[in-house]
Amino acid sequence: MKFFDIPDIHDVESLNGFYKKLLDQVPDLIFKMVWKVDNLYSIVFASETVNDILELSVEDFMSNTQVFLKERLLSDDEDDFIESLELSQKTLAPWNHEFRVQLPTKGIRWMRISAKPELQNDGTICFYARLSDVTEQKEYERELRISEERFKYALQAASEGVWDWDMTNDIVYFSGQSMGILGAKEEEALEPLKFWKDKMHPDDIKEYEVSRISHFKGESPSFESIYRILNNKGKYRWVLSRGKVVGRDDNGAPIRAIGTHKDVTLLKEKEIELGNTIDIIGDQNNRLSNFAHIVSHNLRSHAGNLKMLIDIFKGAKEEEKGEMLEHLEGISDSLYVTIIHLKELVDIQFEIKTVKEKLNLRHYLKNILNILHNEITKNAVNIEINIPLDVTVNYNPAYLESVLLNFTTNAIKYSSSERKPMLSYDFEMIDGQKILSISDNGLGIDLDKHGNALFGMYKTFHKHQNSRGIGLFITKNQVEAMGGRIEVFSEVNRGTTFKIYFNEED
Repeated sequence: MKFFDIPDIHDVESLNGFYKKLLDQVPDLIFKMVWKVDNLYSIVFASETVNDILELSVEDFMSNTQVFLKERLLSDDEDDFIESLELSQKTLAPWNHEFRVQLPTKGIRWMRISAKPELQNDGTICFYARLSDVTEQKEYERELRISEERFKYALQAASEGVWDWDMTNDIVYFSGQSMGILGAKEEEALEPLKFWKDKMHPDDIKEYEVSRISHFKGESPSFESIYRILNNKGKYRWVLSRGKVVGRDDNGAPIRAIGTHKDVTLLKEKEIELGNTIDIIGDQNNRLSNFAHIVSHNLRSHAGNLKMLIDIFKGAKEEEKGEMLEHLEGISDSLYVTIIHLKELVDIQFEIKTVKEKLNLRHYLKNILNILHNEITKNAVNIEINIPLDVTVNYNPAYLESVLLNFTTNAIKYSSSERKPMLSYDFEMIDGQKILSISDNGLGIDLDKHGNALFGMYKTFHKHQNSRGIGLFITKNQVEAMGGRIEVFSEVNRGTTFKIYFNEED
């Protein structure tokens, strides 16, 4: 192999010419500026790219610095430009500055100057500088800033926070809005996932995990969950969390997920309020249905019978009219009772506040047993009372009489012919709440079959000639009007126990 001799560079061209050609290939403007002790500046070298960067010739740029300052540098940026230059000259710190120029052809352009000042032995300072056109970069930064601001303000307007979960290190980035949901200062934070999960309501974690894991397995394009989160004030807020896996490892396991948080407490409260309203409307509709039943069935039946008998009465013989009048009287009495029951129901359904009094429970029970003395004696009912003498309840007198009367008469009415009737009244206190149990050994009720309809209007469960199916309906409404509730335990052919829970609040 034969090598050519390397010629001495000074034999081909001057060293300055060599470097000049190299610098002219650089797209940025390379120049040297000298500052003298008398505050005069001069350009002693400039690359040919000054023609493209500043649309000036090398000669104009070097011979007269005022051409740049007055014809190129944007007037609004002149003060900052000079101030940054003088600061670098005084401190010998690197000169880095961005400014705008007005070019004859290209118009307004952004420039960035980077220069290193060096102090010379004679007191002058040389600046070795590089000037770059950064217009495209500045425009990209501007668009990026606008996009980030648009995203930021959109999230603020939507009250949404952002989270970014690095699963490899189990670190989650929480935006200021997410931290604000917790009642903390709205500042970005990096925390382990446990930080957030520990604040979730225990009853909501399972559903959250199911949604998240389903997405991580690829079963859904994203995951969404609504749960409660405990804030710094000790109160739960409702949060809508959405997320999506944005990174997986070589085995397909998720390693990064990004999503949003939105405080939906107000919406959730409205939803709950709406649900309660729907329940109230549904309850009212059921009540209206009951009223419609009593009007359409009983009243129509009575009215039809009355009309039929009156029509017959008009053409009847004198000796037949007496018997017909007795029938009319019976129908009239039944109609009157039905109307009284309807009035009782109206009073229960629409009475806003029923007055309560402190009533001796045993005393009121004794009054009811006295009223029913003949029935109790006739049916040989064995009565057992286990209520202390001093027990009182806050109740409406008429309601307490009605409740005790209905349960007692039902127990007698539905006693079993196979055994001697027994009726027991027992009182107990559970967690400070007063409870009266009324138990019998009668026919009992098939709760699996009739449990849902037990307290409905006109619901009967035994073939008894006096059964009308209104007593339990009225009793339940009266107990609930007093703020209490009823529980029932029953077994066919063994008996029934009704438990009345009293609400002692005014």
